[in-house]
Amino acid sequence: MGGETTKPKVVSTEYPVRARAPVGKRITHIYKERITQFYSRGQWEKRNLLAMMFEGVASGSPHVQLWTWPAPGLSRPTFEEAMAGEYKPTAVGQSFGPSWSTHWFKVVLRVPADLRDKEHLEFQWDANNEGMVWTQDGKPLQGLTGGGERVEWILPKSFRDGKEHTIYIEMACNSMFGNPAGGDTIQPPDPNKSFQLVKADICAVNLDARQLWIDTWIIGDAAREFPEDSWEQHEALNVVTNIIDSYVLGDKESLKKCRKIAQEYIGSNVDSSKVYDSELVPQVFGIGHCHIDTCWLWPWAETKRKVARSWSNQCDLMDRYPELNFACSQAQQYKWLKTLYPYAFDRVKQKVKERRFHPIGGSWVEHDTNMPSGESLVRQFLYGQRFFQSNFGERCRTFWLPDTFGYSSQLPQICRLAGMDRFLTQKLSWNNINNFPHTTFNWVSPDGSQVICHMPPAETYTSEAEFGDVKRSVSQHKSMDQDHTSLLVFGKGDGGGGPTWQHIEKLRRCRGISDQVGRLPRVHLGNTVDDFFDKLQEKGNTLVTWYGELYFELHRGTYTTQANNKRNNRKSEFMLRELELLATMASLKFSSYEYPKDKFDEMWEATLLCQFHDCLPGSAIEMCYDDSDELYAKVFEMGKTIYEDIYKLYGVAHVKCLGPYRQPVALNTLPWHRKEIVELSKYAIGIACGSENLLSITPFNTSAFVPRTVTVNEVSEGVFVMQNEQLTVKVEDGTITSLVDRKEGREIISVGEKANQLVIFDDKPLYWQAWDVEVYHLDTRQVVPYGKTKIYEDKEHRVSVVTEAKISEDSSIKTILSLSAALDGEQSYVECTAHVDWHETMKFLKVEFPVDITNTEATYETQYGIVKRPTHYNTTWDMAKFEVCCHKFADLSEHGYGVSILNDSKYGFATCGSLMRLSLLRSPKAPDAHADMGTHTIRWAILPHKGALSATTVRAGYNFNHPLKIVSAPQNSEISALSTYPVKLTGDDSLILDCVKRGEDDEDVSYDRGLPRRKGRSVILRIYDSLGGRSTATIKTVWDVKKVFKTNVLEDDGDEIELDKDGAFSITVKPFEVVTYRLQL
Repeated sequence: MGGETTKPKVVSTEYPVRARAPVGKRITHIYKERITQFYSRGQWEKRNLLAMMFEGVASGSPHVQLWTWPAPGLSRPTFEEAMAGEYKPTAVGQSFGPSWSTHWFKVVLRVPADLRDKEHLEFQWDANNEGMVWTQDGKPLQGLTGGGERVEWILPKSFRDGKEHTIYIEMACNSMFGNPAGGDTIQPPDPNKSFQLVKADICAVNLDARQLWIDTWIIGDAAREFPEDSWEQHEALNVVTNIIDSYVLGDKESLKKCRKIAQEYIGSNVDSSKVYDSELVPQVFGIGHCHIDTCWLWPWAETKRKVARSWSNQCDLMDRYPELNFACSQAQQYKWLKTLYPYAFDRVKQKVKERRFHPIGGSWVEHDTNMPSGESLVRQFLYGQRFFQSNFGERCRTFWLPDTFGYSSQLPQICRLAGMDRFLTQKLSWNNINNFPHTTFNWVSPDGSQVICHMPPAETYTSEAEFGDVKRSVSQHKSMDQDHTSLLVFGKGDGGGGPTWQHIEKLRRCRGISDQVGRLPRVHLGNTVDDFFDKLQEKGNTLVTWYGELYFELHRGTYTTQANNKRNNRKSEFMLRELELLATMASLKFSSYEYPKDKFDEMWEATLLCQFHDCLPGSAIEMCYDDSDELYAKVFEMGKTIYEDIYKLYGVAHVKCLGPYRQPVALNTLPWHRKEIVELSKYAIGIACGSENLLSITPFNTSAFVPRTVTVNEVSEGVFVMQNEQLTVKVEDGTITSLVDRKEGREIISVGEKANQLVIFDDKPLYWQAWDVEVYHLDTRQVVPYGKTKIYEDKEHRVSVVTEAKISEDSSIKTILSLSAALDGEQSYVECTAHVDWHETMKFLKVEFPVDITNTEATYETQYGIVKRPTHYNTTWDMAKFEVCCHKFADLSEHGYGVSILNDSKYGFATCGSLMRLSLLRSPKAPDAHADMGTHTIRWAILPHKGALSATTVRAGYNFNHPLKIVSAPQNSEISALSTYPVKLTGDDSLILDCVKRGEDDEDVSYDRGLPRRKGRSVILRIYDSLGGRSTATIKTVWDVKKVFKTNVLEDDGDEIELDKDGAFSITVKPFEVVTYRLQL
């Protein structure tokens, strides 16, 4: 076959032959910018979505009637007190003040007939300040924030009856962030602010319009934030554009149509918690949180109200949003709520029972971890965990500390000893030099204890639940090779508030996008923080590790700011240590004496409160330090009373009460031998010596026939030499130009340098004044010129020289350098007492010690041990530690020799090469304009020592901070019981017996009915290794010990320890380990 032709098949098509019209490519950025016009205030608000947000509004009489009563002064009256006030009519538009005052409002509401059948009614109140809605019978219902945020209170159905209904609103004349002047949040408060009431309306809300607002907001975020090379971004822009184009002003059906369009991108389940019911695996777990600084830009008294407002809000939200889980820390805040707002506390307790409201953190407050002592850190957990267990039936497993300025190396160990194996923080994301490399990791203490640590990669603990926060929860995750999940901590914070309904609605839509479209990390609500960590724990062995402190590369000035507050902290810690020991002895000796557990609890809770992370670091407003000064004064007064009660039992009196049947003795509650010169009176000098509680005092030999053991001479004009058997000190113009260890024949001061040199620096950080000192301040060093030196004391037992210096026209300092007679077996040191009159602006005062010691690391005392840090700037990680925290001493040692610098109240230090530098005073002007202004007395000492850092320095640091007390004692049998130190620890001298107290649950001590009591009497001992070596010892006490248990810091019995026949027992302590024993008597 061939030659045939085939007729082609005609294919019909409906596609137009000719283009109908030009179609251009969408100009993406213009369409993106258009989105916010759809729901923003401004020139479009009467034409955009906002114009349909309300179906009706009722204002003024007879629907909204207002009366007000101003609380007197700056008082914060209770509801009952407010009801006795005389109320006068007021209206929207009126202003109220001044700052920190309280105004109560009687609000009478009558819903008009045309609104009674509307779907959703709210009373909206906005006075641009914080407030609380109360029922007529005194129940706190909900907090109000003001300024357009959290201004609504949903009207109960019962208010729709056409009758008058009364509520009360308590107005606090402060914003969420206090009353800062000039619009800058951290500036000192303006005392004369006023607040205008701008809204008090009954509003019928169109819920379709409100929900469409959230739909458009989140889909618009996807259009803005997804990359433009992704189809998901283009689809988001298409959908949101279609929504805007489909909206018809005044047409309610167009709202429903727009919402239907939105479902193409967010799915159909976003109006309920069902959106989280899909089986798809989430990566991001949202947890509601309300970070309330216990004090910061507002005083404690306002925090108490912030807690009630914020937590009431969350209980209300939980009733409306079943997926909301809310975690909140700080036992102190729970206690305030329980005491001051029992109705609100009962609501919280009910939500805790429902597993919706989660007490977390285990500590009394969210405390600083740099400066509190080891025992203070233990008590934070002891008091926190006991409160949570007593009131809610459970302890916390997760230590929650998102906003503290650095983290002590011993925290993992103390956490584990307090029943917690997880840790959440976030602040290291603020580092301004190096980027911390991990999100999820095992954090390891010097003793080897570990906790799982998670730092939310959204890098906030006050997330607004934005689309971008969910996205960053994966895009900024630094531990994806080990685990890709993360927590998203959301809710208004710092000043309180917590999650809002908008936050929860936004997260529903984020989940809807993940399930419907993809690309956005899948977020989930409904789980707890412990659920999240439970999953992490399954792969804990694969997580990377970080050993030692989590040093925060910012806020280094907080080691120094508010010097008086830091001094009070140190003093209270030492006083409580001593009083607990003495009270333990007394309660076991005298049946008439009751261990003052209630007073100790009050004193400890006050001290722990003052360790809050904006109080102790010095970053709060002046009002907070007025409060802490008052609280510390009460602590010291209570301590004085306890001392007097115990002294009376034993017949001990102050030294002025000497008589024929009384002898002077020195009270020593430190658990080692002490030998020191003491002054009994202006003319009587003695040597106190011994290892017991009361040290005998022998006269200091001042015979004219015995050569002086310490001398001072002016060897040339203005040049003085002080000398004892161990040291020779040369002083010129207030500085030490030579310090010779006579026994070792060694010069300690670097050649040509001057020790005890005062220096001053410009101190202008980038922003955070009270918080920060920046590396560039080191470039501004100026020597403070001393005046002439004079002999101040020339006594048989001590010599001193004094020098005055003018720091500026406004500030001055007087330093007294002293050298005491050397005592056999005791290392001598040069002591300096400085009296400073300080009135500077943005200056930083320090004192320098250039020593002839070489090492690439210096050692600093920290809680329960030491930490070593570089003395060089090899890397940016090294240089970032240009200012660090230390406790009672810092040390620079080389093989065979070293120098320690002791202090009595300071925490800031630096070692650069061989130059040691103690930080003394700062002068920031925000948020406290008067921080550190006034007079200060500061003590420090230069302690040379043969050999490496040893117990010599550790004990000297304790001794320097805890001078012997001279008392007069009778010669009777009672005094013998006080004379003997009750616990003998024999063994390695690196071991420190740091705590002796009664058992928390002893039946004759405990008064907490929420916790079980333990029969009998017991004593708690806490011991730690201070130098980093395995240590052994034997413990013997004066008490009749029946059993001994090793416990955790919560005093839960662990293993029983075998007792010797004489009641002694042996212990082995690992390097830097903290051990606790309960002695059952």
